Amino acid sequence: MTVTALVWAATLAGVGVMLLVDLAIVARRPHEPSVRESAIWVSVYIALAVLFGLFVLAMWGRDAAGAFFAGWLTEYSLSADNLIVFVIILGRFRVPRAQQQRVLMVGIVLALVLRGGFIAAGAAAISRFSWVFYIFSLFLVYTAVKLATQGEPDGDEFKENPLVRWSRRILTPTVAVLVAIGTTDLIFALDSIPAVFGLTAEPYLVFTVNVFALMGLRQLYFLIGGLLDRLVYLSLGLAVVLGFIGVKLFLEALADNSLPFVNGGDPVGWAPHIGIPLSLGVIVGTLTITTVASLLKSRRDARTGP
Repeated sequence: MTVTALVWAATLAGVGVMLLVDLAIVARRPHEPSVRESAIWVSVYIALAVLFGLFVLAMWGRDAAGAFFAGWLTEYSLSADNLIVFVIILGRFRVPRAQQQRVLMVGIVLALVLRGGFIAAGAAAISRFSWVFYIFSLFLVYTAVKLATQGEPDGDEFKENPLVRWSRRILTPTVAVLVAIGTTDLIFALDSIPAVFGLTAEPYLVFTVNVFALMGLRQLYFLIGGLLDRLVYLSLGLAVVLGFIGVKLFLEALADNSLPFVNGGDPVGWAPHIGIPLSLGVIVGTLTITTVASLLKSRRDARTGP
């Protein structure tokens, strides 16, 4: 697909407008949003993502749109899982509930900037070195195994990195919590961004997938903060998704192989290609089964009691 400079400029301008509107709402009246308010805004951002996917379909066709939707669902699910750690961070820094919207909003803006740089670096590496896909695939499989064996994060999941420890000593508490959220999200991006690159190598789609996954994350935090405890199989479902994408990436790396110690430096002809329709089906199916199974188990546990 070919993305012109005009499309990039219009997209960045649109993202800027969304951020300004969100910031204006938060700055005007800091408060803890109700479930109804959060649900409305989450619905708005989901609708925007769907509309953008239809725009991609009209501009670049079915495969590009399928890659966008598959990437967005994967990123959105990973973002929901990562909200657990955000809850831990905000609790550890004792951020009042009424101020958490502002902190999350600024943290999301910081995350977008950091992820933008990460995506640009990843795209540049892929364009020059096709063997980077081997690294991405192995890392995704490793992350999948770790998710499947360790399960949901708990209070010990968040470890303060040196930058956060330094910021707590030198900077104000507000700036310190922003550093914690921004740097922690960048660590999350180490598995989520390669997962999207496993579905499409187009930087424009990788960037917009991350934008629509992060926008609305603040409202999602207040909407499903309690529901996250009921999604007991979410980590297992995400492990299946990341493992599947990791295998897909490895097969693509074999098909485009240039490493001299693999098949003599020639592409591996027998490596099958996993298309976007199958990828989208696996992702949607896995997340649907995971969510339904989690809710059924939570309901059954609630009936039987401890």
